Amino acid sequence: MKKLVSLLLVAAMVLSMVACGGKEVKKITSIDDLEGAKIGVQLGTTGDIYASDQYGADNVEQYNKGAEAVQALKQNKIDAVIIDNEPAKAFVAENEGLKILETPYEEEQYAHAFQKGSKLVAEFNQAIKELKEDGTFDAIVAYYIEGKGEAYKSPEGIEYKDKLVMATNAEFPPYEYYENETIIGIDVDLARAIGDKLGYEIEISDMAFDSIIGAVQAGKADFAAAGLTITDDRKEKVDFADSYYTGVQVVIVNE
Repeated sequence: MKKLVSLLLVAAMVLSMVACGGKEVKKITSIDDLEGAKIGVQLGTTGDIYASDQYGADNVEQYNKGAEAVQALKQNKIDAVIIDNEPAKAFVAENEGLKILETPYEEEQYAHAFQKGSKLVAEFNQAIKELKEDGTFDAIVAYYIEGKGEAYKSPEGIEYKDKLVMATNAEFPPYEYYENETIIGIDVDLARAIGDKLGYEIEISDMAFDSIIGAVQAGKADFAAAGLTITDDRKEKVDFADSYYTGVQVVIVNE
């Protein structure tokens, strides 16, 4: 009888692993449980960097989009997803059976990135300071995160002296995402508000996240805004303006 029960348990485990793509599911209830777990991340993000450094590349699955990592989690191909808090909220709201762990994984500072030596850094710093002082920045954040007020609108009668190309990855609601084939979000409205102050028309260039820094370095974009975290490695490649927002990396798991 004991032998039969053991065989049934083994069979159940095998069937579970087959249903999960050959992987035994690990229950994640805290940050400590991430050790030895299979973690999904979006390629090139700070979640990717942090997870790979802390848990090893062999324990990290990289995806081109955060949504792809979330789908893999739902299919039990991975045990958890590390991603920015605000996109995480959107993914959890859209996908039943997922939750965010209560303990944040990592805090980070978001900023605009520029080619080394760009004069735009000082201009953006001044514009961001003024937009925070006059309440414009808080209004933009309140609209996209709290659903309060209205989306930013450029003042009438602005004459732009030039155009700036902004590199982004429109996969991070509420920072940048598509709505009716138009890219909107906190970073988009903030960039346009900065452009309005400085006399620049803003053109949005959507690309893979791990291509953004290279596009700025190569001069294919004048600056980048994509929930972009200031890191030592990135500071070797680009210059950052002052941080405009504090973000938090969190962990999404199955309930």
